[in-house]
Amino acid sequence: MSQKTPLSSQDTTGVILEEPLDKALGERYLAYALSTITSRSLPDVRDGLKPVHRRILYAMRESGNTPEKTYRKSASAVGYVMMKYHPHGDSSIYDAMVRMAQDFSTRYMLVDGQGNFGSIDGDNAAAMRYTEARLSPAAMEIVDGINEDAVDFIPTYNGETVEPRVMPTRFPNLLANGSSGIAVGMATNIPPHNVEEICNALLHLIKSPNASIETLVKHMPGPDFPTGGVIVEPTDNILKAYETGRGSIKIRARYEVEKLSNGQYQIVVTEIPYQVQKSRLIEKIADLWSLKKLPLLGDLRDESTTDIRLIVVPKTRTIDPALLMESLYRSTDLENRFSLNMNVLDHGKIPRVMNLREILQAFLNHRQDVLCRRSRYRLGEIERRLEILRGFMIVFLNVDEVIRIIRFEDDPKSKLIITFDLSDLQADSILNMRLKALRKLEEMQIKKELENLEEEQKTLEALLASDEAQWKNISDDIKALKKTYGAKHPEGPRRTTFEDAPDIEDVPLEAMIEKEPVTLVCSKNGWIRALKGHNTKPDDLKFKEGDEGRFILQGETTDKLIVFDSTGRFYTLGVDKIPGGRGHGEPLSLSIDMPSGSDVVDMFLYTATKHQDVKMLVASSEGRGFVVPLKNVLAQTKNGKQILNVADKKKAMVCLFINPEDDHVAAMGNNRKMVIYKLDEVPEMNRGRGVILQKYKEGSLSDITTFKLEDGLSWQLGERVRTETDLLTWLGRRGQIGKQPPIGFPRNNKFR
Repeated sequence: MSQKTPLSSQDTTGVILEEPLDKALGERYLAYALSTITSRSLPDVRDGLKPVHRRILYAMRESGNTPEKTYRKSASAVGYVMMKYHPHGDSSIYDAMVRMAQDFSTRYMLVDGQGNFGSIDGDNAAAMRYTEARLSPAAMEIVDGINEDAVDFIPTYNGETVEPRVMPTRFPNLLANGSSGIAVGMATNIPPHNVEEICNALLHLIKSPNASIETLVKHMPGPDFPTGGVIVEPTDNILKAYETGRGSIKIRARYEVEKLSNGQYQIVVTEIPYQVQKSRLIEKIADLWSLKKLPLLGDLRDESTTDIRLIVVPKTRTIDPALLMESLYRSTDLENRFSLNMNVLDHGKIPRVMNLREILQAFLNHRQDVLCRRSRYRLGEIERRLEILRGFMIVFLNVDEVIRIIRFEDDPKSKLIITFDLSDLQADSILNMRLKALRKLEEMQIKKELENLEEEQKTLEALLASDEAQWKNISDDIKALKKTYGAKHPEGPRRTTFEDAPDIEDVPLEAMIEKEPVTLVCSKNGWIRALKGHNTKPDDLKFKEGDEGRFILQGETTDKLIVFDSTGRFYTLGVDKIPGGRGHGEPLSLSIDMPSGSDVVDMFLYTATKHQDVKMLVASSEGRGFVVPLKNVLAQTKNGKQILNVADKKKAMVCLFINPEDDHVAAMGNNRKMVIYKLDEVPEMNRGRGVILQKYKEGSLSDITTFKLEDGLSWQLGERVRTETDLLTWLGRRGQIGKQPPIGFPRNNKFR
């Protein structure tokens, strides 16, 4: 019986394979995801490069586009990379190349560009046919030793040639320049750091392999961004981010205060946060200014040239510069956060989040591996050269016989090998010698070279046999790198400094909102609007058909509107966010999320300076309630804040301010009973159902008020106010039923 040929060995062209859709999609998407993670978006922990950057550097080095040579057209480098190594288009290659040449994007530039490579304003680079580039000295540190068997090579995408799997870098590029990228299901975002500080941490880790991250952070305290700025993140947070590999770092713009004549001043912003486009930053500030969101700002000018110089002018000279800048920090990208996520490829294969020590150790392990591979390669070269030189010495000792064999023998190579016991390599080298090499001087030079190579051979063998010698060699390399990129190097000094994080909560609301008088109008059906000024007359107000006015409040744009509904919830709205007075306003439901079926019980204005210590009495229809500090009812979300809990089929009814001089409470039920008792009997709570304020056999709470017993109890009677001072009949204790109210008390059972 014949066997079927396996499908894998058959020609499947045109064959339709049946398989479940989820399996087919899963396999293909997994392949795509792995390709994106390992071959595009995440950097290798050893050289800190993604494949496109690695290919650009290798191609430019291979084509001789190095620092000691003149600049070449960027298009030539892009074309070379695309032709031999990169399976994508020219735009992706050039974009990556441009970023490596931007001093505001890359801390230590890997490409030395000439021409328009973009600006911090967000301007694009000129086309690659107009710009020129070559490798920078830092890039040469990365490719150093690439042809000395220092790293493995893999076939390119088309199989025509090979490319390095990783660079044999001496430069700690991953931490020095950082990296960012988005893969499938994961991302990376590593900030740049100062090379001198990285070297200090590496040297300490060599001496103390088990060093704590806290100790390493003392050597490299945090990122060093190419655009400078000020890091205001607490040290503990930075340490935690380096320990876990994830976190965020707050960075602010740097500014100076310039004194002007007549007591005036202006603020000059000289550095802005990393990855913030200056033009968009100015547009954002201008938009907020036009919307009157920056009341302390008088003017903004951009006087930048190659250096950043943003002029911030205060509205008046009496404004504190720090307060003005705090308002800008809070509202604009003059302050932002850099999200740290040290997700890298471990040995180019496994993506994982590493902490600071793991990244530093991975670089050191790579340096050791490269050192050993280069040393073994050099040993092989030395052995080959020694073999040739020893063959040359045989020539000098037997020069006449060698010449005779070459002149008269039919197969001089074989004769030389037999006569002098030479190797094939030695025989070829002798036959390729020039006659002038037979001088006595050449013999002396060969002996000297032989001695030097034998000495170097012993040194390399000792190096490969000793871990201690290897780490000594690596330490010397790192010290040399530290000296090269230290304070004397143009890019060496730290640009980003550290300051204690200020307490931005101290910024008053007035610094964020322009203070203007407004009149708030809310209709019975819940339509709300804000009218400018305090000159609004109730008779002049117009409402929708079937609607009428209910609340009219006078305040400032810096106030907050507090809304209390029948479910016992409080809602907070910024007065500056309430729609203007054109038309009938907007439904209150667009600004707050009140439960279905609930009604507005009361609304009032809150000013922090006026109402910081004010207390309120809240009560439900079942006669329960308590005292609550006004500041505790402020809500942060549209859903409000539940303060008074009410039973089923009951509702919140009263919310009133307590005068500091009040000492008694008067509760009135719809059963026409009133009771008066001391205010001290009502407890202060932050949330709850409350205590019984008045008891009912049949009925519910109608109204409640607080007053000073000495002044008597007052209530509204038509257009006049009546006051009763003889209240002994109604005095009792909290929770009692009470007695019939005084003669003349309103039939609606309300005090007001």
